[in-house]
Amino acid sequence: MRTGENIFKRKDGRWEARYHKGRDASGKLLYGFCYGKTYSEAKARMEEAKKAAPAWTPSSKATSRRPFHDYCDEWLRINQPRLHASTYVKYQSVLEKYIKPQLGGYYPDELTSRIISDFSQKLLYEKRLSPKTVKDILLILHSVLEYTQKNYSGRMNAIEIIYPKNEQGKIRVLSIPEQRILTEYLLTNMDLCKFGVVLSLWTGLRIGEICALRCSNISLRDKSIQIESTIQRLKNLSPDAKTKTSVMLGPPKSPASVRTIPLTNQTLDLCQKMLPDREDAFILSGTPHYMEPRVLQFRFQKYVDDCNLKDVHFHTLRHTFATRCIEAGVDVKSLSEILGHANATITINRYVHCSMDMKRKNLNKLDLLNLE
Repeated sequence: MRTGENIFKRKDGRWEARYHKGRDASGKLLYGFCYGKTYSEAKARMEEAKKAAPAWTPSSKATSRRPFHDYCDEWLRINQPRLHASTYVKYQSVLEKYIKPQLGGYYPDELTSRIISDFSQKLLYEKRLSPKTVKDILLILHSVLEYTQKNYSGRMNAIEIIYPKNEQGKIRVLSIPEQRILTEYLLTNMDLCKFGVVLSLWTGLRIGEICALRCSNISLRDKSIQIESTIQRLKNLSPDAKTKTSVMLGPPKSPASVRTIPLTNQTLDLCQKMLPDREDAFILSGTPHYMEPRVLQFRFQKYVDDCNLKDVHFHTLRHTFATRCIEAGVDVKSLSEILGHANATITINRYVHCSMDMKRKNLNKLDLLNLE
């Protein structure tokens, strides 16, 4: 069985480790092989051999070819203008942390399905990344490979990428009794921060959206909320930056997230009582200065701890809102637009999972047919 880093158990019982030991005069990769009675022994011998391998000096012929990391950088640079800031940060991080260190040294015509498969296995079993994270990395790699294929002057191998199965974990949703406990706690001695949490629970707003929400986004006359901004803390890409991250206020990640949400009468009444008077004020602070997501997360954690609720995160409010809507019979298309999903399929896959009570209720309808 293969276990990351191009290390395999052979049929004869020995472990074989393959590594790059250099290149020939044309720049073609040369491979070395080490063997051991155990995985650890083969890996240790491979590491020693890699250290002893002579440095390769490119010839004039080799320098006419560009390594794959050049195409990674070029792909990111060309796509930057169309990418949302958070997406750009994510892509750059994936390229720098995973793709370029493992694959960037290859020339495009050296990449094969086997090499990509080894890369995927290493992410899963050595880096211990989740199947979803590995799939996201491979999707980015696929886009870079497509770009490289179109712009590489030589001939590349046909590459098949096998994506790991992504088994969706169980979504944490507040039970109705838990929801009552949290709601009663928040409505008692309510302040603006608690108001924002209740608003998220009753409308399904994401944490960045509630932090970016201003009084001017809520229309009491039209009984609606307009979502047009979000707040995120993102990694600083500039090497001269004084901090590793910074808070950014900007438009939502996708066009579908820009949306209008109707207010129920209960939510409207609460807004009438709690909204600050200033139109330019953020609803969580009551001033023109926003509250950033990690501050809201810290306060929210105190709330759920006070209510003795376990394994509850801010996004649990959104899951709970969506689940209650499905249970109440809200059609999936409407719910998808309220949540800001790109399409209804996302909503169906994530939330349309009937509880046993709902299944029993639906099956009891058969009694009305009097088929006995």
